[in-house]
Amino acid sequence: MGKRVAVVTGGTRGIGAAISIGLKNAGYKVAANFAGNTEAAQKFAEETGINVYQWNVSRLDESLEGVKRVERDLGAVDILVNNAGVTRDGAFHKMTESDWDAVVSINLRSCFTMCKAVIDGMRARNFGRIVNISSINGLAGQFGQTNYAAAKAGMIGFTKALALEGASKGITVNAIAPGYINTDMVAAIKPEVLKTIVDKIPVGRLGEAAEIAAMVEYLVGEKAGFVTGATFNINGGQYRQ
Repeated sequence: MGKRVAVVTGGTRGIGAAISIGLKNAGYKVAANFAGNTEAAQKFAEETGINVYQWNVSRLDESLEGVKRVERDLGAVDILVNNAGVTRDGAFHKMTESDWDAVVSINLRSCFTMCKAVIDGMRARNFGRIVNISSINGLAGQFGQTNYAAAKAGMIGFTKALALEGASKGITVNAIAPGYINTDMVAAIKPEVLKTIVDKIPVGRLGEAAEIAAMVEYLVGEKAGFVTGATFNINGGQYRQ
């Protein structure tokens, strides 16, 4: 059997970049999807040797075509990591319809579009690994994030249901709910605010993107065939379900 092919959405920055790099280092052929930052994506490709592909994961037509391009270049997709995400934070009484739609489309609808693009092939080959990157805030909620919390919680329900449908075909579907991870997004938080966040994490530090990537690497592996429908909290003990 040749190297399996993995698609990582939002795979050129932050947690997604760590996942893409981790899977490549583990011996997979990786396609890193990105949305709009072409300069950052090209730099990532040059530095890592990972193929990058641009499409809007909230659109079914673009996702279907994007996966076809990946398969022409690299081969059939057996692994999908739904990592792409955006935030449009604000108290609910001030939240606009566009703020709601943008977050639900990129974070939750993308699970539908991307899984639709790969599920038939996985079923035909009797093998598939799908990992959905949710969030601690999809479990615990967060002030100013009704849109984000709803979308990330929806990913967990999606994971549980699709896991039941894929189990007999050798397809596992799991979710990871990261806590606060040391990425550019978190680094942009005001230092005094960030300190209050870290103070609430029992291990006393932010997580590292590579720690999320390590769990993804396990879940997509051959030995994880009995692990499906689960949500893994990687948050330093901040939230325990």
